Amino acid sequence: MTGTGFEYTLTRTLDAPVDQVWAAWTTADRYAQWTGAEDVTFDVRPGGAWSSVMVIPGGARIPLSGTYTEVVPHQRLVWGMTVPGREEPVLMTLDLSADGDRTKVTLSQTFDAAEERDQAEQGSNMLLDSLTNYLATA
Repeated sequence: MTGTGFEYTLTRTLDAPVDQVWAAWTTADRYAQWTGAEDVTFDVRPGGAWSSVMVIPGGARIPLSGTYTEVVPHQRLVWGMTVPGREEPVLMTLDLSADGDRTKVTLSQTFDAAEERDQAEQGSNMLLDSLTNYLATA
């Protein structure tokens, strides 16, 4: 992620080994379990496509898609998401760092406007909450 704009970075340490956290982000059926997404397809490699339909509270269905730009197994995942009205995809970066049986997770994104950033940051916090709950019962 380069450029200027409005960025957020979220960091959490999860009570799960890095391989479990990696699998939660990169295995379609596991991702669907903790995000509540439907119709999830992943081709986790640079240039590989992904898609899902997020079901948000209230039942609205939001189709999402994009491509992976960087994949370093068990360490780093960077993917773009196609956003209507934008020429360039919005990139999200996930960095993982093993700490024994725990994993430090860092999510970051950059946006052109503060409002976009704030909405994405709220959504990412909700994702990390869901991931934390999923891993506690996995």
